[in-house]
Amino acid sequence: MDKFIIKGGRRLTGEVTISGAKNAAVAILPAVILSDEPCIIENVPSISDVNICLRILTEMGAEVANIGKDAYRIDPTTIENFCVPYETARKMRASYYFLGALLGKFNKARVSMPGGCPLGDRPIDQHLKAFAALGAKYTLSQGMIDLKADKLRGSQIFFDVVTVGATMNAMLAAVKAEGLTIIENAAKEPHIVDLANFLNSMGANIMGAGTDVIKIRGVDKLRGCTYAVIPDQIEAGTFMAAIAATKGDAVIKNVIPKHLESITKKMEKIGVNIEQFDDSIHVWVDGPLVKANIKTAPHPGFPTDMQSQIATLLTLAEGTSIITENIWEQRFRYVDELRRMGADITVNGKVALIEGTGKLMGAPVKACDLRAGAALIIAGLAASGVTEIEDIFHIERGYDCMEGKLRALGADIEKISVPDKPQIKSADSKTA
Repeated sequence: MDKFIIKGGRRLTGEVTISGAKNAAVAILPAVILSDEPCIIENVPSISDVNICLRILTEMGAEVANIGKDAYRIDPTTIENFCVPYETARKMRASYYFLGALLGKFNKARVSMPGGCPLGDRPIDQHLKAFAALGAKYTLSQGMIDLKADKLRGSQIFFDVVTVGATMNAMLAAVKAEGLTIIENAAKEPHIVDLANFLNSMGANIMGAGTDVIKIRGVDKLRGCTYAVIPDQIEAGTFMAAIAATKGDAVIKNVIPKHLESITKKMEKIGVNIEQFDDSIHVWVDGPLVKANIKTAPHPGFPTDMQSQIATLLTLAEGTSIITENIWEQRFRYVDELRRMGADITVNGKVALIEGTGKLMGAPVKACDLRAGAALIIAGLAASGVTEIEDIFHIERGYDCMEGKLRALGADIEKISVPDKPQIKSADSKTA
């Protein structure tokens, strides 16, 4: 078992470079299956979710070669299997993107129900609704989703709720479907635009990505290309919060400032100074942090993936802040861990009331999901004393070398391995 040991109280200063976007990479890598030629994908983050994607591609027969620190050449032409290995796919939520890619390529797909993310029920009914509209039939049996279509045909798809995953899956399935597909009430996140740009680079005909109506004219073939994944807006936002929490002064490089607008506006209200450049931002704090009210919402609103990090920052601010979580029911699971560090947070349903105490204390805590883990790192950096964070495999799902980047900014953080805790047998258990 690995964990982080953080000795808090050090200001973060210097420069940090942001990696490729997790939420874009885990869709773009399965999308390579649709190509009739090899592709080169650059700016790929080194995270466990990406490693699982690459393993799935390899196990399905693709030729995957690492041709640089963050670049891969993927030849999908050797894939003949439309079934994603069960044990590999169930380790990550984004494995469902293989459904859309394989359906678009072979008119059939078999993938396990997604796993790997403990934020409660994440139904795929809207994904299945989109596939059905394109002409596919599905069955669910023993944890596997089977899709089959005689032929995919363009159709009108209206999502009952705004959903990033289903929007991307519908795009993957529709790019080779016959005729025109219109996706209404589509999600508008930057990684949706990135997936559309990648598919268009291969010869797809997608219009309107980034708006709530996406139009896709099906094509017969997709060619290979070289494409770079966009920078990760949530990683950038996490470092913004970490710098602010430690009253630091640092430059964050390899970002798209427009993607950070909702985060930047809230942080400036809290008292964080932010200067924007073409592909970097300068973040520093030279005064008190103050209260703020935040409501998460689909893009371009404040991202749910930044909710726990901004909450940690607000525990250090003056006054009472209110956070309303409108996306995921279990986003406040991290609150109990922050309370162990001295935070004063009260949760009532989807609302958290934060009384800024201005200080946190080191304590042993446990990451319960990806972004909760990031919040605990921020808390540990700002706290007095030592913080130990367990279950950091959640953090490594989405952050590329988090501890190394933080050390380069002056943080005292170390990753250590400790023996797994022995399982305690019940009193009535019998040994073989």
